[in-house]
Amino acid sequence: MAERLWLRQPRAVYDPLAAQPDTPVDVAGGLVVDVGDGRIVERIPAGGRPSQACDVFDARGLVLLPGLINTHHHFYQTLTRAYDKALNKPLFGWLTSLYPVWQHLTDEMIDVSTRMAVAELLLSGATTVVDHHYVFSATLANAIDTQAAACAEMGIRAILTRGSMSLGASAGGLPPDAVVQGDDEIMQDSERLIARWHDAAPHAMCQIVLAPCSPFSVRPELLRATADLAARHGVGLHTHLAETHDEDAFCMAQFGARPVDHLEGCGWLRPGTWFAHGIHFQPQEIARLGAAGVGVAHCPTSNMMLGSGICCVSELQRAGVAVGLGVDGSASNDHSNLIQEARAALYAQRLRAGLGGAEGTSSEALFGHLEALRIATRGGAELLGRDELGSLSVGSAADLALYALDEPRFSGAQNALAALLLSGAHRACDVMVRGRWRVRAGRLVGVDLRALQARHDKLAHQLWDAC
Repeated sequence: MAERLWLRQPRAVYDPLAAQPDTPVDVAGGLVVDVGDGRIVERIPAGGRPSQACDVFDARGLVLLPGLINTHHHFYQTLTRAYDKALNKPLFGWLTSLYPVWQHLTDEMIDVSTRMAVAELLLSGATTVVDHHYVFSATLANAIDTQAAACAEMGIRAILTRGSMSLGASAGGLPPDAVVQGDDEIMQDSERLIARWHDAAPHAMCQIVLAPCSPFSVRPELLRATADLAARHGVGLHTHLAETHDEDAFCMAQFGARPVDHLEGCGWLRPGTWFAHGIHFQPQEIARLGAAGVGVAHCPTSNMMLGSGICCVSELQRAGVAVGLGVDGSASNDHSNLIQEARAALYAQRLRAGLGGAEGTSSEALFGHLEALRIATRGGAELLGRDELGSLSVGSAADLALYALDEPRFSGAQNALAALLLSGAHRACDVMVRGRWRVRAGRLVGVDLRALQARHDKLAHQLWDAC
């Protein structure tokens, strides 16, 4: 096989860095990928041909995007989807219903739930994933190591966040004491994981980020110590923030400050930090976030399911906040499908405009399909500080997703890029990560999905029965 592969003449191409993404004529002839180096090496204009011999992948009829980037998830929650005791509850009630279940997680469950979540994400067109794991207990100590090994075998680009909870129910926090740890234990394990798994180089396949769970589950001392440790090692910071009004009330009662003020006092408002959800920010807080260079992971489906609210995406972006997209936990979504999440983001922002949450309701002012595709691709790359991701530029990572528009739902669609979201695409046809196919003709490469699903379902039942 040649070292280069020409993805020839796709039906449509979305490049978020193009001046006119709807009509990117400079790549109408496709892209050339160096499969050994895992990078894009040539953009082919309409009617053009590669500069040297290539193998050919016929992309006619397919829509080509940069691989989607998932900036917030909880893989382990695939084991507790549609869990009876957690249904129809807001965030705090939902969490207290599920914590007693999650305290029984095992390393095997983490391995299988990670593989299931990654399988779903790859099939939806995601090539880079962030997972936020924060549940550690007597039966689960090495979750991040297990995740890193599973992601490497699945061939997906992963940013794994070492979560933590130190403020248990007996001390006024939300989680039960069985799933909290001491600060020293958390700090020691965080340093170990950075040394073992973090790759700071461009095009890295695995990175570590430090991620105390939330203001209502960690002590201020841990937030400060984590920020200091992240600065010493040059790694990112991540947590949930401004997700609900209950969180606002908790922070005022416990710390005498709103969530943003509390995090700022702990040294968190700086580049390399991003927050999940970011719904209930005040205007002056948004300006401060932009000036500090932090990012926000928008999780529309989870926010709607829990009744938390709608993220103010446009206002955040205008203030200079990088906004990415996240599926969030598979027990508050309840799936791991990033192209569907982009559709949810599109409609959530339309709804917010209609409710008066953003200025302008004319057709020209509405949040559109290109904006939704951008936060699912380049927005995530900017949030993560990964310039090599989320675009189709020469030198960028060969992380690509191709979609076929051959289902009844797409029949009659004129604009192929808009049809992906408006007509509800849910599965990619072909997905490439670092120049290697991970999905071909709608099927995972090298993964027995049926066997994985059977094992996953069996472990889910074991977890439920433990409670």
